[in-house]
Amino acid sequence: MPISVSPEDFEDLVDAALRRIPRELLQHVDNVALVIEDYNPDSPFILGLYEGVALTERTSEYTGVLPDKITIYREALAGYVDSEEDLVEQVAVTVIHELAHHFGISDARLHELGWA
Repeated sequence: MPISVSPEDFEDLVDAALRRIPRELLQHVDNVALVIEDYNPDSPFILGLYEGVALTERTSEYTGVLPDKITIYREALAGYVDSEEDLVEQVAVTVIHELAHHFGISDARLHELGWA
């Protein structure tokens, strides 16, 4: 059975996840919007999604573009876990995982590092 979490409480979990990331790293995040949605309409089991151009792939021609987008899926995450404690941890893992893509870290490398 999915964990029940209000949009406001979920936003607090995402904020807490961001606070786990060192400030020195966050200062390098550039042109990214982080949004919360219930589900990915194309794939309802995706927990998070990064859409954009990773910092490692940006060139001098990267100007005037819309922000990259990190989407965290509230209902998908609530349905993925078995407890509120698991939800707290999985939200953090998902936020960090998607933000890592902004820095050019691949899924394969994230799995090696334990951030799957």
